[in-house]
Amino acid sequence: MIQKILVWFIHLGPNTKRWFWKAWYNLFARKSRDLNFQFMNYGYSSDGFHPHLSDRDEAERYPIHLYHHTVTQTNVKNKTVLEVGSGRGGGLSYIVRYLKPESAVGLDISKDAVLLCNDLYKKKNLSFVEGDSENLPFPKNTFDILLNIESSHCYGNLNIFLSEVCRVLKPRGVFLWCDFRTPKEMENLFNLFSQSELKKIKETNITPNIIAALDILSVSRKEKIITHVPRLIRDLFMTYAGIKGSSVYRAFHAGDLVYKSAAFQKLDKNN
Repeated sequence: MIQKILVWFIHLGPNTKRWFWKAWYNLFARKSRDLNFQFMNYGYSSDGFHPHLSDRDEAERYPIHLYHHTVTQTNVKNKTVLEVGSGRGGGLSYIVRYLKPESAVGLDISKDAVLLCNDLYKKKNLSFVEGDSENLPFPKNTFDILLNIESSHCYGNLNIFLSEVCRVLKPRGVFLWCDFRTPKEMENLFNLFSQSELKKIKETNITPNIIAALDILSVSRKEKIITHVPRLIRDLFMTYAGIKGSSVYRAFHAGDLVYKSAAFQKLDKNN
């Protein structure tokens, strides 16, 4: 019942949606501050896809896979990177340590998540700031790469977000994205992409890879939810985490939700 009420509430309008997700992620960051995880995505698994990881990163291999799959659609070495929706910061930390950008900034709407990240990560070329995806606090033509992982479904106005993406990217800069939608919503979203200053480089349906990762991750994630989350809202957390058997997991299996990754390049209007 709680889950149905929240779904209804979120869909009242863009402002309500924006307010809800900000409140949710602030609450989530506060309540899960001491839990030992640095990622919030569904993960990615594919036969033969097994990048080398240090022992410290092995426990979160499949959420790291989603970052690695998405980011390596282009070369980020010695580039300036912005992640919009950086969450608990594990993905951007991985990118800095393994893929060697010149610098990386993580932006998140949750003040609590940003405080947590700045406490956890102490790299001189890695920082985290509070901000809104629809009003990015950076000058135009600032970044070579803009990364957006499993976050855009929370935004109130995607047209404004894409306009901001194009504003802060340098000419010929690259937008790296992955997320899920219903099939119709996904079609509409790619229509928005095509109407922006972004030229599509690559588009991949990775729904089977998401399902495969959830199959692997569900047991451990379910145990953590049962241990740390009050019974009243456990089902909500199970759905949020995509636990096997949850409504989100079933929707991926049935084709009612589609998960894609893509890469786009900002057009250079001078050429």
